[in-house]
Amino acid sequence: MIVPDFHGNHIDPRARAAFLKDLRYIRPEQIVFLGDGLDCGGTFSTHQRAYTHEMVESYADDYGAANAFLDDIEKAAPNCQELDYIEGNHEAHVERWASRTFFNKKDADSLLEKYGPIPILKLKQRGIKYYKRSEQYMGLSIPGTIRKGKCFFTHGVAHSKHATYTHLTRFGANVVHGHTHRAQSSNERTVTSDGFGAWCPGTLAKLQPLYMHTSPTSWTHGYGLQLVNLSTGQFIHFNIPIMKGTSMLIGMVDALSRRHGK
Repeated sequence: MIVPDFHGNHIDPRARAAFLKDLRYIRPEQIVFLGDGLDCGGTFSTHQRAYTHEMVESYADDYGAANAFLDDIEKAAPNCQELDYIEGNHEAHVERWASRTFFNKKDADSLLEKYGPIPILKLKQRGIKYYKRSEQYMGLSIPGTIRKGKCFFTHGVAHSKHATYTHLTRFGANVVHGHTHRAQSSNERTVTSDGFGAWCPGTLAKLQPLYMHTSPTSWTHGYGLQLVNLSTGQFIHFNIPIMKGTSMLIGMVDALSRRHGK
């Protein structure tokens, strides 16, 4: 299962509940977090506040909500063997704030050792691997990106209207990304390839945050699911939509089961 951006205290309660219900049903062997599990708004973010209501946001509430969600994920998927967390641009707010505020790396690192995403979300204790945006992994040329089987995972290298297609062309391979909060998919085939695709599952965060003012967003709730053949590495990717707090997955499974008398 692929967990998209959920933004800590800005997570949507109904989308959260629907995701956890599916998680308990599926019990995946692997979970990938696409980043922005923390929002960091109001404390470490450089976002220009426009409303007094935004001044009530606290980092403690933010990581408290994120930890509660991670706790529930661990309870819902006790047999999960691999958990990977890719740093998003919002988690990186903490390091950016430290590098702007302190004049010495040792002092900045001291803050990150206490308030950075890894300690504040208890990722080491949870057995969750963390991949920073500033570092390269697995011999890949793009920082903050990992590969599992025949698919790459990254927080996002673009956020335009056609961001998923941009990921497709830049990677030239199967890739799943977050960042845009819009469920999208794009596929391509070349003369040297049977085909590859790019996907964004959407988000679990609120669809109309205050900082978007009166501009309606094009964001959508959902998460990603991949069925993988472990012997060949081949997989099928699904973007599972969550509509008004209801996942489309279990409803479809139940409908198929009734159709086949199971």
